[in-house]
Amino acid sequence: MRFLLQRLVLAAVVVLGAITIVFALSTVIVADPAQAALGQEATGDQVEQYRRELGLDQPIWVQYATYLGRVARGDFGRSIVTKNRVTDDLGRTLPATLELVIPGIVLSTAIGISAGVASAANRGGFIDHMSRLVSIAGMALPVFWLGILLQIVFYTNLSWLPAAGRLPPGMTPPPHVTGLYTLDALFAADLPVFVQALRHLLLPVFTLSLLNVATMARMTRASLLDVLRQEYVRTARAKGLSERVVTYRHALRNALIPILTVLGFRIGTLLGGAVITETVFAWPGVGRYAVFGLQRVDIPVVAAFTIYVTVAYTLINLIIDASYSRLDPRIGSQ
Repeated sequence: MRFLLQRLVLAAVVVLGAITIVFALSTVIVADPAQAALGQEATGDQVEQYRRELGLDQPIWVQYATYLGRVARGDFGRSIVTKNRVTDDLGRTLPATLELVIPGIVLSTAIGISAGVASAANRGGFIDHMSRLVSIAGMALPVFWLGILLQIVFYTNLSWLPAAGRLPPGMTPPPHVTGLYTLDALFAADLPVFVQALRHLLLPVFTLSLLNVATMARMTRASLLDVLRQEYVRTARAKGLSERVVTYRHALRNALIPILTVLGFRIGTLLGGAVITETVFAWPGVGRYAVFGLQRVDIPVVAAFTIYVTVAYTLINLIIDASYSRLDPRIGSQ
């Protein structure tokens, strides 16, 4: 319990620090947010009135306290470009990102850990060499380059898969339930929409997942090989247990802690990596929304995205930390 409380306090400090940095940078970068929001054609009186509405005429510490209160309520202000509440825009774009990231996390984790276990169990063999080769290639390929290459091969040359978007132009999305088109199409029993939504997912999910597969495979192999050298593993083999039982029941459990650490980092990286993938595939998610805001110096949008990624990273790693005590009770007693 003490371990989890320490991690919870640390997570709160990290989030507060990120919010503070975002507030400081947004104050420094934009000399006059009111002028930026209203545009260059606004009169001086209009700008001054808007400054009072935003509280920009208050001392900096009052502005900071107000900003903290707004962020705590989930209020990130209004987008300078769209004029919508940033929270509403994030709520509209987040399901698209989740539909991209969730399959990427599940598939890449399952494939990466399986490949790492197979590689470690067959050290020096053909499977080991192929797994390491694929892992090195996956870590070396830039995400944007891989995405464009897949579009050229599977869309331009073969015409097998669509190049961009969530659905073909003109196709009506399924009734909104979760915002994930594949699930919503299943709920509505709309097979054509489900098939098209799934086809549009294949290329971006593969692009987003390849680096994660490579990282997880390499980490699983290294961690499992280290555990397989331990005395208790040799004792289990000496008792006549099969190699499969030794590997999966005894060694893999103890190898999972460093693997989970990397998994938490990679899940957060997937959320950040979605920025590139969504841009390449014109995927209308949070990452593309952030790029849109960055290109137009839309400070509320960029600030909200930064805080969103920070909170996501922190929560994921907090969950990973909590799982440590389940794998190794000694950690929870510290």
